[in-house]
Amino acid sequence: MVKARSRPGAAATTGAVTLSSVAERAGVSLATASRVLHGSGGRAVGDALRARVFAAAQQLGYVSNGPAQALARASSSVVGLVVHDVADPYFSAIAAGAMRVARAHDLMVMVAATFRDPELELEYLARLRAQRARAVLLAGSGFTDPGYTSRLAAQIEGFERQGGRVALVGQHGVPADAVLPGHREGAAEAARYLWELGHRRIAVVCGPRALETVAHRLDGIREALRGLGADLAERDVVEADFTRSGGRTATLELLRRNPGVTAILALNDLMAAGALAALREERRAVPAEVSVIGFDDLPQAADLHPALTTVRLPLEEIGERALRLILEEEPGYAPRAVPVPATLVMRASTGPAPR
Repeated sequence: MVKARSRPGAAATTGAVTLSSVAERAGVSLATASRVLHGSGGRAVGDALRARVFAAAQQLGYVSNGPAQALARASSSVVGLVVHDVADPYFSAIAAGAMRVARAHDLMVMVAATFRDPELELEYLARLRAQRARAVLLAGSGFTDPGYTSRLAAQIEGFERQGGRVALVGQHGVPADAVLPGHREGAAEAARYLWELGHRRIAVVCGPRALETVAHRLDGIREALRGLGADLAERDVVEADFTRSGGRTATLELLRRNPGVTAILALNDLMAAGALAALREERRAVPAEVSVIGFDDLPQAADLHPALTTVRLPLEEIGERALRLILEEEPGYAPRAVPVPATLVMRASTGPAPR
């Protein structure tokens, strides 16, 4: 329990002064304030930041509970890595990058899969906090539900208050350090490329729309088409699981709705592989009749038949950079955002629109 006591020149207080109040007054993160005042784990804090934190604590009359903070300092060398699905190559690649950095710093990575269940993600974060994990990397997409976002913010604040560190891959709508893959920009580039090839009947097969990643990729496609004077019709967007099977099912439904489609944007490479399978079943030649673009550039994308045009994200680099955010000293209170651009890789699955 943290309490306030009166001091000469201290700010007026009407109740408990929290570590969060000190961090805000000093203009630093909760993790930095905790390391300065409680000696919790992490990289050393610079002299300037340290002086600001001590000054803010003195102004507010902050007094810490020694036994409680001693317990908080007893963190382990474990870093939690929370993903949606360990079998998904997208998350495997991110995990590989993060684990390389962890190994170089003598940290052990504990991987937990949520299977895109937001409740399970929050539960895992609470468990890692209870086990005094040193840090957590949330590598799965955020969810568009505002209730989830507010509960996630509370869990992260509690974790950082006890000296832990949190980093995110992608936008989750919470104040935390994050690596931001170029979902929106990459999707927009893919849509413009299809347009340049003469395609005017462009459709999308996507994963669950409750995921922030899906929402951002769809936004990028819609924005690009609007800039070209076109719209993405709702009937031309089919949602399914983010899997090969989901891509196949969604493509068959798409062809039923709109047999005249000439280009399909699949919002990950697994779905794109399913789209290619569905087009073979329907005897639709790729790319002579229908062009297909994926997203992520997984290693197997180049080995599909035909080789898949896709939006490349440097997934292992994303994992590395996210874990380094956890290990580096933060420069101030504002969370850091590290953008990672996407690039379009042209292969044999795309071609000019049929006449």
